[in-house]
Amino acid sequence: MTYTDGFVIAVPKDKLDAYKKMARKGCKIWMEHGALHYAECVADDVPHGKSTDFYRAVKCKEDETVIFAYIVYKSRASRDAVLKKVMADPRLHMDPKDMPFDGKRMFWGGFKTIVESK
Repeated sequence: MTYTDGFVIAVPKDKLDAYKKMARKGCKIWMEHGALHYAECVADDVPHGKSTDFYRAVKCKEDETVIFAYIVYKSRASRDAVLKKVMADPRLHMDPKDMPFDGKRMFWGGFKTIVESK
């Protein structure tokens, strides 16, 4: 079974183009280092919940939108190896003040696949 990293962040709407540019660069880097699939998705049909939702999870402001991203790997071991290469890749690194979102409100995690289509 594959292994997936998932991410949720709030991005200012006026910085969405800069975020897309950064995401395309990230996609290229992750895929070059062995990821099987890379996706960055912007909120389109995301309801506001009564107790919790994607917006609350990242303290999304009125002028922001939610991004859900995920990267798929062959396995946890493959993910760990790919991530090590990605983190060492100088093309990825940018000054936090130049990032088109507030990294302190991002959350992420690694997930073991339990059901998967082939």
